[in-house]
Amino acid sequence: MNEHTQHKYHFFVDDKKYETDQASMTGLQIKAIANVPANYQLFLEAHGQEPDEAISDNTGVDFTMEGEGVKHLYAVPPATFGGR
Repeated sequence: MNEHTQHKYHFFVDDKKYETDQASMTGLQIKAIANVPANYQLFLEAHGQEPDEAISDNTGVDFTMEGEGVKHLYAVPPATFGGR
């Protein structure tokens, strides 16, 4: 890859596709691109029966992981969990 060619990485937040030239981003950066309110929680969808992963504002999401495919995240408003 030459210096003028930038790789584009794709990811989804709430089923909407986004593109970046950054190989990884924090939860806060993802929220900013996807216009997710700051007080919402992001989750990274897991494969199969694995539990989805909570992504904090400081947690990095690596878009380069081979074999994992495109990352799918979703945003959850505050106070949605608990109270069972």
